[in-house]
Amino acid sequence: MSNQAILSVNNLVTELYHENQWRPVVSGISFDIAPRETVALVGESGSGKSMTALSLMGLTPKRISRVRGEARLQGVDLLSLPAQQLRQHRGNEMAMIFQEPMTSLNPVHTIGFQIAEALRMHRGLSRAAARSEAIRLLDRVQIPSASSRVGEYPHKFSGGMRQRVMIAMALACQPRLLIADEPTTALDVTIQAQILTLIRNIQEEDGMAVLFITHDMGVVAEIAGRTLVMYKGSVVEQGATPEIFTSATHPYTRRLLAAVPRLGSMKGTSHPRPFSLMVGDAEPAEHITVQAHSAPILEVKGLTTRFDVGGGLLRPLKGRVHAVENVSFDLRPGETLSLVGESGSGKSTTGRSIMRLIEPTAGSVKLCGEELMNLDSTELRRRRSRIQMIFQAPFASLNPRMQVGESIAEPLVINGDVSTSTIKDTVAQLLQRVGLSPDVASRYPHEFSGGQRQRICIARALSVNPQVIVADEAVSALDVSIKAQVINLLMALQAELGIAYLFISHDMAVVERVSHRVAVMYLGEIVEIGPRVSVFGNPQHAYTRRLMEAVPIADPALRDRPRNLASHELASAMRSPGFVPPTRRARQVAEGHYVYS
Repeated sequence: MSNQAILSVNNLVTELYHENQWRPVVSGISFDIAPRETVALVGESGSGKSMTALSLMGLTPKRISRVRGEARLQGVDLLSLPAQQLRQHRGNEMAMIFQEPMTSLNPVHTIGFQIAEALRMHRGLSRAAARSEAIRLLDRVQIPSASSRVGEYPHKFSGGMRQRVMIAMALACQPRLLIADEPTTALDVTIQAQILTLIRNIQEEDGMAVLFITHDMGVVAEIAGRTLVMYKGSVVEQGATPEIFTSATHPYTRRLLAAVPRLGSMKGTSHPRPFSLMVGDAEPAEHITVQAHSAPILEVKGLTTRFDVGGGLLRPLKGRVHAVENVSFDLRPGETLSLVGESGSGKSTTGRSIMRLIEPTAGSVKLCGEELMNLDSTELRRRRSRIQMIFQAPFASLNPRMQVGESIAEPLVINGDVSTSTIKDTVAQLLQRVGLSPDVASRYPHEFSGGQRQRICIARALSVNPQVIVADEAVSALDVSIKAQVINLLMALQAELGIAYLFISHDMAVVERVSHRVAVMYLGEIVEIGPRVSVFGNPQHAYTRRLMEAVPIADPALRDRPRNLASHELASAMRSPGFVPPTRRARQVAEGHYVYS
């Protein structure tokens, strides 16, 4: 290992005690990180990358874990230190940013208090000095109006701003090593790009070493100088990031690279196309063709959903959140229309309003020519067999106390579509259709991976033979190769069954791959809509262009390309009680392609 390295790891082994034996989860990995260098640790869930970080930080679960090997931080072996001494290094010389900031921030303390606490403990600052330093740190990570927001609680910040707070806390004691564990996975693409730029700038200023943990090869291309690819606890390939991207040799690395959605990869094709799941594979054939003159199966006109803020008994109404405002579109059999936008743009509320999981304020939703807004609860339940929804978090949408076979069968039982004697066979057929063995029907949700749980949710949605499926961020939380597999499955089912998808996502590269048409949402309104070829080939609205510019490109040679990534938060959709939305004018750009202003 280099004497210049800030961190030198040699033969790190981590084992967990399970079923009366010690099982390795990290198997003898070695690497070093120099000042101002970023090393990416890449792999899917279960590969051991997060456990590597926890081992270095001394945060593995006590009594059921053991760590051995050598990990020297500026010459000090972290693995040999007593807990008290390691605690002094943790926060001072090394710090960690976790994936989900809301679970890392204490909801009952202000963000200023939480940053100041670390400063008082590790740097011995007074309360006043710690508060001033907390404001300076918030300014440094580009929190707007830091001096006024230092006294606010975590729930008042967006996901991107909460992650900035976590970075400020990590930087409080000027660490020499920063470990970033999936810090951008759950963020919108524009916020992700800003966070990556922020980490890179601070690293250059402070000379930090960064260990960046991710499963997203596009992010790796943006930020890492060297890359280590982990699979089942071992490093299977490592090297300079450009070499990994151009000359990967291990099949697992090649599979990760093949599954990365690449913006612009669909040029010259007019229809969605499945992913190749290995580098060098022939591109799959174009997918299902939609008959342009077929009657719409779903017609949405003037859909509006607003939420009152404040008010109640003897209290005046403070305002209304205009979550969805005058949204109109149609969807044809076998077509995929993608709704794209950042968190807060109204796309998920649009999907839930169409399903009437949220009651709209106004508008019309027709399914197969029948108005859904006028149906009572009993009739609506019957019509929902034609339109189903797949949610973002499969574990949260499956009952943990029900076997997955029971969950898949539940819609059949409720709707009485099949006899009791044939339900078991129907469930088996549905599991096979989504690529799972019928034998898994007796298992519970916790016994499956994230990708398998999403397949189970797809099987449940298919159980009532829907004509429309609303897929709400259905692949956002999945590892990159699992994401590609689930998307290919959805597209194969569309080709086989002619299902229409309303595909809700913030990932423009995925949207380009799966869509026939695209609608871009901003502050509850559609600002641009049209055929995917036209919208991606000639984006007209500034917000559409900003979304596209922020997409990480899986090519290290392009990481320094000029982009407009000015720090921003999506403006609030809250309006005064008497606010009347302006009438938007549509400008036609090409056939079926409209921009609203």
